[in-house]
Amino acid sequence: MQQSLNPWITHPVPADGADTASSDTYAPPAAVISEPLRGMVEPDAADRLGRRTVAGSAALWVTGTHGGAGESRIADLLHGARITDHCWPVLQDGSKPRVLLVCRADMRGLTAAQSALTQWVSGATPAVDLLGLAVLADAPGKTPKPLRDFTAIVGGGAPRLWTLPWVEAWRHGDATTPPAREYRRFITDLAVLATDTTPGTTN
Repeated sequence: MQQSLNPWITHPVPADGADTASSDTYAPPAAVISEPLRGMVEPDAADRLGRRTVAGSAALWVTGTHGGAGESRIADLLHGARITDHCWPVLQDGSKPRVLLVCRADMRGLTAAQSALTQWVSGATPAVDLLGLAVLADAPGKTPKPLRDFTAIVGGGAPRLWTLPWVEAWRHGDATTPPAREYRRFITDLAVLATDTTPGTTN
């Protein structure tokens, strides 16, 4: 396997998508990148997410990288999550918030997510504990290969990457949790990650 310090190159995953979690103790995927990297250049000001001081507390702050990213939908699935309205959250008490980035799986969404991750990895964001990036399908059916490939590249710059399929029921106002395996795994991962002992969040 090729080794690289480039944060935009991710490691391959098993082709069969097998669940490697232990039946005894569940562990979410380990972080590929856990903190900003020295030497990374921050994006242009126009491509950066803003920052916003938020009141109260949350187990997890969900940040959409663009309009229509699905941050409200994802926050509804995760216990104790709150949205940040497309801004990096800054807590009033000065502690470090735990953050999940969200985007859609189209070129606009993935490009916005890449800019947000570049901003984070360059150290140009407020101090946050970034858990990873969730990429939501933007249309029914299989995602075109060029977008799947770009998702892998963008996701390589995130601590963790979750790719989530289209949910037709949501178009008709059904707010129930999707039964798809990808969503079950995602919700379980975030439940574990959002309830560890890292300071800055409320369990």
